[in-house]
Amino acid sequence: MIEDLEISTRGQGLRDITPAVQELVTRRLSGDGLCTLFIRHTSASLLIQENADPSARRDLETWMNRLVPENDPLYTHVAEGPDDMPAHIRAMLTQSSLSIPVTGGRLALGTWQGIYHWEHRAGSHRRHVTVHLLADS
Repeated sequence: MIEDLEISTRGQGLRDITPAVQELVTRRLSGDGLCTLFIRHTSASLLIQENADPSARRDLETWMNRLVPENDPLYTHVAEGPDDMPAHIRAMLTQSSLSIPVTGGRLALGTWQGIYHWEHRAGSHRRHVTVHLLADS
């Protein structure tokens, strides 16, 4: 089963999409299986990360902004603005897909784990994540 999850963004940052993914899993898969997520963009990414303390997300965003700054004079791919090339580099350093086991119709995430969409562009976007659910036979 394949579903499309649409995410509307209002700029850079980590957004918890765990509830939306779990809702798709609950609707489509009652037993055990595998949930694979794939983001269809080159300037956004997916990750599994700490979901309890918001300071972990802030620290990740601060660290990434320091590692891959905007307005670096080495960038030549700047047609869409100063966040364009940094967004591609940030996406390259993170993940475009995730695989999460499903047990009894629930994502088998750890206690402090959440699924995050990481928007690397400053403007508003509509992002699409393909969700593939595979049931154990």
